Amino acid sequence: MKTTVTAIRVSIVLMILCGLIYPLVTTWLAGVLFPKQADGSLIRLGDTVIGSELLAQNVTSPKLFHPRESAAKYDPTASAGSNRAVASDDYAKEMAERINELRKENPVLEDIPSDLVTTSGSGFDPDLSPEAAKAQIPRISRAAGIAEQQLQQLVDSLTQGRQLGIFGEPRVNVSALNIELLKLVKF
Repeated sequence: MKTTVTAIRVSIVLMILCGLIYPLVTTWLAGVLFPKQADGSLIRLGDTVIGSELLAQNVTSPKLFHPRESAAKYDPTASAGSNRAVASDDYAKEMAERINELRKENPVLEDIPSDLVTTSGSGFDPDLSPEAAKAQIPRISRAAGIAEQQLQQLVDSLTQGRQLGIFGEPRVNVSALNIELLKLVKF
């Protein structure tokens, strides 16, 4: 009986410690030390939340940069990859369709970066390679009436390098690009 009472007491103490105190303290610390990240890295225009730096959004306007295709249809509650094998006929057909669609949008495009035709693993990757962003410049320039050189400078100014100089690949956040582009484009 004595060991049962001790086990119950230890369980209650651990539940309070690990299930209540620890989560409250870490949540409070995150809010104090990293308030933007703890709030979801939200993007605001004035008082209106228009998205998150961490989630891609479906963009179809020819005047804006398009993110990677989403297997989850940009629904953050349905994060998923396509799970298609790259050797399957369906995958090859889908890639050919996407490449043809990109060539229609960008007739001068010679080399197509893979992240413009493949879906992201999570379903809503917010970043593109600088090459994928630059591949969209001719289309945006024609549609928005902005000089290609100005768009090139925009992409270059928002390109982030490798983390700590060695991890990951250079990338550019599509939402950040489009917010800056909206300041230049008349809709």
